[in-house]
Amino acid sequence: MPREIITLQVGQCGNQIGGEFWKQLCVEHGIQPDGLPRDDHGTHATTNTDDNTIHNNNQHGGPQNKNNQNFIDDRKDVFFYQSDAGHYIPRALLVDLEPRVVNKLIHQGPYRNLFNEENVFIAQDGGGAGNNWASGFRQGEQHHEKVLDMIDRESDNSDSLEGFVMCHSIAGGTGSGMGSYLLEALNDHFPKKLVQTYSVFPNWSQNQSDVVVQPYNSVLTLKRLTLNADAVVVLDNTALNRIAVDRLKIENPTVDQLNSLVATIMAASTTTLRYPGYMNNDLIGLLASLIPTPRCHFLMTGYTPLTIADYYQNTIPTSGGDGDATPTSQEAAAAGGRASSNNKNTGRGGHSASVRKTTVLDVMRRLTQPDNIMVSANTRSPTSCYISILNIIQGNDVEPTQIHTALQRMRERQSIRFIPWGPASIQVALARKSPFLASTNKVSGFMLANHTSMAELFDRLLGQYDKIRRRNAFLDNYRREPMFKDNLDEFDSARETVQCLVDEYRACERKDYVDYDYASRSDSGGLE
Repeated sequence: MPREIITLQVGQCGNQIGGEFWKQLCVEHGIQPDGLPRDDHGTHATTNTDDNTIHNNNQHGGPQNKNNQNFIDDRKDVFFYQSDAGHYIPRALLVDLEPRVVNKLIHQGPYRNLFNEENVFIAQDGGGAGNNWASGFRQGEQHHEKVLDMIDRESDNSDSLEGFVMCHSIAGGTGSGMGSYLLEALNDHFPKKLVQTYSVFPNWSQNQSDVVVQPYNSVLTLKRLTLNADAVVVLDNTALNRIAVDRLKIENPTVDQLNSLVATIMAASTTTLRYPGYMNNDLIGLLASLIPTPRCHFLMTGYTPLTIADYYQNTIPTSGGDGDATPTSQEAAAAGGRASSNNKNTGRGGHSASVRKTTVLDVMRRLTQPDNIMVSANTRSPTSCYISILNIIQGNDVEPTQIHTALQRMRERQSIRFIPWGPASIQVALARKSPFLASTNKVSGFMLANHTSMAELFDRLLGQYDKIRRRNAFLDNYRREPMFKDNLDEFDSARETVQCLVDEYRACERKDYVDYDYASRSDSGGLE
């Protein structure tokens, strides 16, 4: 029985990356933009709509049985449910305080009929939160009954709900403020369900910062992510821009291009949930080995190979003259077509992707290289180390012996530094590639890792926060909100929580971490 997951898309950024995520899932599961399954059942697969399973066709043209190694279990029901008319509908809530992005998802483009409009919440005044965390939090509290009713309805529609996934940004107003309120509400309302977030961290360069108060919003949100989330996948805008410029050779990456890159990461991280194997086939199994202590649950990601051709297969070309985005190759694939490899965007700047030979060892080695890690922190510093690593290797012809050989080679070279107080091991999950999605590479890899260099990321944020907090700059809009009307104690409490998080990650680098005094470093008297 699939363990269902409900996705909450909060704010402008959350809905933008959420929209790209659902496009990617539709392509990987052979679902057309209107929610109906594709008729051709993929290039090399047949599908059984009764039990949501897919069988790779053998050389004689017949479907193979479940005992065959080519059998693929397709769990659409984890993220979708099927309507009476046979349409697949995302288990998603689209939440925003201003209508522009949500209306674009549900009223424009080829995927406008995919979502359930009963699961859309837009504030009546449509004024947004004005990049003010306190305003977003207040409006979240003001509208909590409507949003929780929607969550309850989706929860009741699930046979075995495992948890929630939230997509949001930590630097704006709605994704940070209202997202923070919803994290607290989910903890109170569903105390036994897992809560994982995909949290977009802002650009750290002041020259590229869009929001002058982003350090305030980020610190206030990080407190809730620390105390109320079970796992946080960090999506660092600085690192995403670096990868787009340095690796994909895109001079000025657009928001749509970066969001499509994020969607690839999100889809890869859920592969074992949707195409399960023997291990890591539910959310708790995926996260259990990655998070040894409750608060050190901020995870970095890596993905390879990420070539220009693969990237533009999963991105949005420039908009057409009518204001709507022209169909992506995702959309073309979902509609049963195939995007041309000679697309003008693919050759932008005269670059063309070359297909290189991929092996399990090559992929696993590349996943830990700093150039492929999507967090702007130094994972090769002398003191930092990995707490845990989970590699998801995708390929239809990968054998377990290849995994063992690759692990042995990496162990011999001692190229990865692990914590001194725990086992030094890389968890590896094998996953099948989607039969509906063509790929030029035989093997691809995705890494989820818990690394002590996260402290560097948070320390950088605290440095920016202290610069403006020391002068009490830009606080007038916060003082107008009920939470800060009488005092600014919540700022100090949030900063202390983030500082404790930094200290704990740094303590993980020492042998005596097992004796770490949580109570003396925690503003709440210890871990919950």
